[in-house]
Amino acid sequence: MPASIRVEVDHLLDVAVIRKRRTLLDCPTCGSSHVAQVLGDNGGISYVCTACGHSWS
Repeated sequence: MPASIRVEVDHLLDVAVIRKRRTLLDCPTCGSSHVAQVLGDNGGISYVCTACGHSWS
């Protein structure tokens, strides 16, 4: 594979990793990425960590 193609593929893979990291939500208590999005009492959005049980909005 030509070097220019290899460089472009590496760049696209780096961008994909960065995008995935941006979309992940980590628990502020334990740092786990096992977070569920739930509807709050007033229709707002809240989050709950399925690893430690911490919830926040």
